[in-house]
Amino acid sequence: MQDITHWLNRHHTDGVNLALDELLYYQGKTAMLDLKPRKTIQSKLAGTYLAKTRGRGMEFDEARHYQPGDDIRAIDWRVTARTGKTHTKLYREEKERPIFVLTDLSASMHFGTRFVFKSVQAAHLSALIAWAARKRGDRIGGLIYNQSEHLEYKPMTRQKAVLSLLNGLLRLHPQQTEQPAQISFAESCARMRRMAHPGSLIFLISDFSQFDEQARQHLFQLSRHCELVAYPISDPFEHELPQVRVPQDVSITDGNRTRSLTLGETTTAQTYKERHQQQLEHIHTQLRQCRCQVLPISAGLSLEQQLGGKL
Repeated sequence: MQDITHWLNRHHTDGVNLALDELLYYQGKTAMLDLKPRKTIQSKLAGTYLAKTRGRGMEFDEARHYQPGDDIRAIDWRVTARTGKTHTKLYREEKERPIFVLTDLSASMHFGTRFVFKSVQAAHLSALIAWAARKRGDRIGGLIYNQSEHLEYKPMTRQKAVLSLLNGLLRLHPQQTEQPAQISFAESCARMRRMAHPGSLIFLISDFSQFDEQARQHLFQLSRHCELVAYPISDPFEHELPQVRVPQDVSITDGNRTRSLTLGETTTAQTYKERHQQQLEHIHTQLRQCRCQVLPISAGLSLEQQLGGKL
């Protein structure tokens, strides 16, 4: 308990609510993430990543023998003088890669049993990605949604873009228990398809409890032109039941249905663990089939403890 309190104080959070201080905290933790592209950048705009095509960019690639049709302005006179044969310079074109964060703050994310709510962990991770993108000079945009509202942010490079995204997290985080679910994960993926340009890097942060066939189709289409990284957020309770010394009956609910479980009963605990493990593995398999890199995150530990960042 003391260890959890230490981490909560360190992150300026109570684990349930969301405040600006805990999101600003990750500005100094960007070393925990590596945002280097794993796919060829497809954007046609100038930027900070080197494309495999050669042309008149900002980054020198190599010198080769002059060929008819080469631009005479690209002649490398030093190499030409040294070798006695005309050489021309080749450059690697620089192209940029916008980064998008899709953050799920819907009702199922407002749950936690050990460290923070899944929604709080999702907001922390979104903030970390945004600060890391700004440090690298990437344009950062995003889509944040809860059960009744969504916010869209076009990619920008200034710090204002990060702060706008953080304010969006703060605005949509409070749980609206009286509001029926109106926005689905699939709808948010469809919106992301309209927002993201080819070559974008898209982070998906959710518990994927609403991951259905429609959402799978949207993600598969996105993966044809973008790089997708999925962070499934889960709570330790979703993996196995808590251990107790004396068996006891408890009631659990998803807001609509209620059922009873007996804690401390071996058969019940094993069945629960196997069923939920199969469910989580199914979600991860579906995401990988959509060409997503899958990196599970627990709401029961700090991001530093999981991502191995410098403390």
